[in-house]
Amino acid sequence: MDTGTHLHMDTEQQMDPFEERLWRLREAFNTGKTKAAKFRAEQLLRLGHFLQDNRKQLHDALTGDLGKSAFESDMSEIILCQNEVDLALRNLQAWMKDESVSTNLLTKLSSAFIRKEPFGLVLIIAPWNYPLNLMIVPLVGAIAAGNCVVLKPSEISKNTEKVLAELLPQYLDQSCFAVVLGGPEETRQLLTHKFDYIFFTGSPQVGKIVMAAAAKHLTPITLELGGKNPCYVDDNCDAQIVANRVAWFRYFNAGQTCVAPDYILCSQEMQERLVPALQNAITRFYGDNPQTSPNLGRIINQKHFKRLQGLLGCGRVAIGGQSDEGERYIAPTVLVDVQEMEPVMQEEIFGPILPLVTVRSLDDAIDFINRREKPLALYAYSNSCQVIKQVLARTSSGSFCGNDGFMHMTLSSLPFGGVGSSGMGRYHGKFSFDTFSNQRACLLCSPGMEKLNDLRYPPYSPCSQKLLNQAMGSQSCVLL
Repeated sequence: MDTGTHLHMDTEQQMDPFEERLWRLREAFNTGKTKAAKFRAEQLLRLGHFLQDNRKQLHDALTGDLGKSAFESDMSEIILCQNEVDLALRNLQAWMKDESVSTNLLTKLSSAFIRKEPFGLVLIIAPWNYPLNLMIVPLVGAIAAGNCVVLKPSEISKNTEKVLAELLPQYLDQSCFAVVLGGPEETRQLLTHKFDYIFFTGSPQVGKIVMAAAAKHLTPITLELGGKNPCYVDDNCDAQIVANRVAWFRYFNAGQTCVAPDYILCSQEMQERLVPALQNAITRFYGDNPQTSPNLGRIINQKHFKRLQGLLGCGRVAIGGQSDEGERYIAPTVLVDVQEMEPVMQEEIFGPILPLVTVRSLDDAIDFINRREKPLALYAYSNSCQVIKQVLARTSSGSFCGNDGFMHMTLSSLPFGGVGSSGMGRYHGKFSFDTFSNQRACLLCSPGMEKLNDLRYPPYSPCSQKLLNQAMGSQSCVLL
């Protein structure tokens, strides 16, 4: 959570601006209103209408916040959100259905199943880099699972925050869903309250604060965090194909993407082939002067601009390096001769800067990756499927993509989330529904036929013990 606009309260105002609103939301959940399939479907339909009706306002807000082109806004925000809504609507009945499980001989005449029930009142805290996508996609799962929801958009992406705060409540049932505003102080105060689930996307540093607040209430939590995503490029590659794919996603949204390739690991020979290929790709994508390109975004604010400007001094600038504080513009940049201990390799870059670090071999690259924190995403490029399989088998990350970047994020069939310091929990598609659902274990037994239970009652005997071992070990599926 970055420094942003703070909401100040007059001394006459109640000290806690959230208490009454949260109480009302919890009361609404307790009526059972959100549990009905019809209500969930209706809210999802309305969410889809919000996306369709306000496409122009959303485009304008995203351009105002991040300089996003309409293409980038559609591809990475609006279309992905709409796809999640459509998927949930198509599958809601199936997702909600009780899931039958196998029984043993002791429970042969009973009904065993898993019921997917909502947690209750959930909190979703979204970041500024994809301020629509990273708010709406988890919201789809929370609605589909039958929860009441508090939404906290980022105050840093202020134009999108305004659209979400002013327009979204017009579409959703305001007794069950609320958008709350504020900066870090208001968010800290919000986190003092008890929620039944918290879903946070942001930095590992703030993730620790959110997790500590959740621990006070033993609240379950999903943390979608960041990290430095490695990108290994094998010598056995077409350098231009690699450069096209890496440059597109490294500089997409001006590099402000949690799953973007954060640095490249390659041999000295591949570096010499890759740099001119990257220059070629950058020029084709953004022209001779990328600052005038309508397809390159801008850094979110002055603070992040200054931070990124400081990283331009690492290694040697091979491509780009220009910046304009007035426009919050940093050119698509490639750094070479970068050392492992330099600042650009110590923190997630979150900007249009790509360091190249040379390694001697595949083993050297894997060792480099494994001695650092586990990343949110990991990429490997090679014409050899054996090389790709080796990187996959010998490393750990939230997601893995061979010979491409970004595209795994377009699949609702794949779970999205981190591991270790890059986060915990999964969402997208049905994984979102599962995240916001309590998997309740249920067994319905007959009130009669008591004679069958004699086996488990004292006094115990060697014979009953033997029979019990057999009965508990025998599995057979009993459908509802």
